[in-house]
Amino acid sequence: MSAHRLTQITETNWIKWLLIIIAVVFLGLLIVLPLIIVFTQAFAKGLSVFLNTFNNTDAIAAIKLTLLVAAIAVPLNILFGILASWAIAKFDFRGKQLLITLIELPFAVSPVISGLIYVLLLNTHTIFGQWLAAHHLQIIYAVPGLVIATIFVTFPFVARELIPLMQEQGTEQEEAAVLLGASGWQTFWYVTLPNIKWGLLYGTLLCNARAMGEFGAVSVVSGHIQGLTNTIPLYVESLYNEYNFVAAFAMASILTLLVLLTLLFKTLLEHKYSREIVSI
Repeated sequence: MSAHRLTQITETNWIKWLLIIIAVVFLGLLIVLPLIIVFTQAFAKGLSVFLNTFNNTDAIAAIKLTLLVAAIAVPLNILFGILASWAIAKFDFRGKQLLITLIELPFAVSPVISGLIYVLLLNTHTIFGQWLAAHHLQIIYAVPGLVIATIFVTFPFVARELIPLMQEQGTEQEEAAVLLGASGWQTFWYVTLPNIKWGLLYGTLLCNARAMGEFGAVSVVSGHIQGLTNTIPLYVESLYNEYNFVAAFAMASILTLLVLLTLLFKTLLEHKYSREIVSI
């Protein structure tokens, strides 16, 4: 091997390890270190104080509300993501590009602004708000407002995963199924869904993680009513502002665990998907 070739390999290895070290240090400082601090502070005064945080009715209400909002918003976003992706990937129609742009909109708009839009649209000084008040329907500063705000900030996740996947797969398999006599539902259930299952699960996990951790939009529409409209992120802020740091970090650790479990499940899905691709 020539000296020039050896020099190139040495330079390449040096650059490779430098980039790896930079990436590890960057992730350690911005992700791993904050996670360590969260759990360290949560247990700073012992396990009994940590567990005592969850004896509070407001803490239990915040956990239940977070899970409830995610349980409503995520399935609705799954349904929207599948329908929107199917329409965009399988059909040509006027306004297709506009629909794609609208799906991307929550990534371009601040969550705080999106929450403020709903407050301005549905407050009692507007036509919509007056109609809701006349029919005794509470949206803003109630659970429905939290659900709507969460749906808005999370609905791109499933669609963004499925649109390129469906476009890459094309329509040949669905057309073959229809020619063989399959109904629309049978075509979706036995042909389309198996082909998109991994993308659908991946998008669902991302959507769920964002739904549980959303702060900006729900903060605006919630009204910060203890025990009623405070999700875990809002309750953490409330505890921190009251200088109850151990309780704040204890609640934050629960949310962190939920997100970490979601990411772990995502990693397992990616590993299983890669093994399935290799076997094919």
